[in-house]
Amino acid sequence: MEKLTVLVFFCLCTFMHSVYGQVNVPQKLEYIKSDDKTNQIPYFDNRFRLDAQLKEITMLFYHKSGSVPVILVRPDGSKLRVNEYDKSKVEWYDDATFDMIKIKKPMPGPWQVVGDVLPNSQILVVSDVKIAVDPLPDVMLAGETLKMEGKLFNGKLAINNPKFRNVVQLNVVFISTNNASYENFGSDYVDLTTFRDDGLELDEYANDGVFTGEFQLTIPPGEWVPLYRIKLPMATRELRQKPVVLRKNPVSMKVDVAKYEGEYHTVHFVIDPKYVDADSFIFQGQITYPDKQVEPFSVTEKKGVDHTKKFTYTEPGIHRINVNAFGRTINGREFRLVVPEFTFNVEVNVDEPNKGDDHQKGRNDMPDPEQDIAEGDISTKEQLAQEQAKLANMLAAQKLKTANEQKQQWLIIGVGNLIIIVLGLAFFFVLRKRNKNK
Repeated sequence: MEKLTVLVFFCLCTFMHSVYGQVNVPQKLEYIKSDDKTNQIPYFDNRFRLDAQLKEITMLFYHKSGSVPVILVRPDGSKLRVNEYDKSKVEWYDDATFDMIKIKKPMPGPWQVVGDVLPNSQILVVSDVKIAVDPLPDVMLAGETLKMEGKLFNGKLAINNPKFRNVVQLNVVFISTNNASYENFGSDYVDLTTFRDDGLELDEYANDGVFTGEFQLTIPPGEWVPLYRIKLPMATRELRQKPVVLRKNPVSMKVDVAKYEGEYHTVHFVIDPKYVDADSFIFQGQITYPDKQVEPFSVTEKKGVDHTKKFTYTEPGIHRINVNAFGRTINGREFRLVVPEFTFNVEVNVDEPNKGDDHQKGRNDMPDPEQDIAEGDISTKEQLAQEQAKLANMLAAQKLKTANEQKQQWLIIGVGNLIIIVLGLAFFFVLRKRNKNK
């Protein structure tokens, strides 16, 4: 025989009261003490009692996955079904695993629920659900990942039922204040994360009632308003915190590019120490060479605002560096952040040295034909002179031929024009003579 666990608790404060910081609520959700008819009842005789003082109640019944929605029987015997109720007084949301039913001014007395109801179902007043979260850090950096924990409360009572995770969705949104003094002026709102209680990623334990939010602050630096949005099947609530300022990523990169094989590219990780401890930084990343080969690297035990790493010259082309940075803020908070991808191009260098079998000859020492000939034999030099003279004669002959062809073209054009003029004059005089004879 399955049993229905009935819980009734009331709203103790208005939901729209903003929540800042942790809420110290020592109470845990407790069962209402009642008789056997209320809490220990046979299956298909699941009864609970509603008091006359209730102005509104939301009932949440978990049922077997895929089963039909429950049926509620009022104290007078009338029934409420998922498709048969007064929409002015009742709201009903049916899901594959639960029914959420909100009733205004419910009829006082013993009610009954019929269906495949699970024993941990609850009757809740959910109009005052809110999340209590830690305040965001004073120093937040663009590119870093923040972890934030929160707990769900109904009034001042914690909601610890694991199945409630399937009913409520907790989202975190950042809204730009559109302050022209910051880089995020004109930015749209950003959906940052969803709080989780599933034991994945940064959430430590599944179904422990502690919801974990993971903020990946890959958004423009500037002034933002954090907004916590709670979505229930029949309502949405929003909690806003005071504006926060997201600081610029404190790490930038530059490179001294090597020119020749055997040398090293020197990459500088330059740290802005305004909000961070420069000596605390370590780096872990990878470089992708032009041939797509990837080499992991790390930078540790460096001090100051300029941390460096050398990479061997391999070939010309685009190099890409992706790196994570770990350090402390000036307030001592440990953080990790992603530095924006850095690329640099190694151009082809015509002066790059060539390696020979026995010695290296610089590419700037290109072979000089005249010097080689001078050091070679004399007959080769004379032969070259003859070839140059022959080439010069050929060029001169070509120029003369071109000039003669141009003269012939001009002569033909001139004779043609003269013939046209003579014919025109003859036609004119003949025409004139005929006119006089008439």
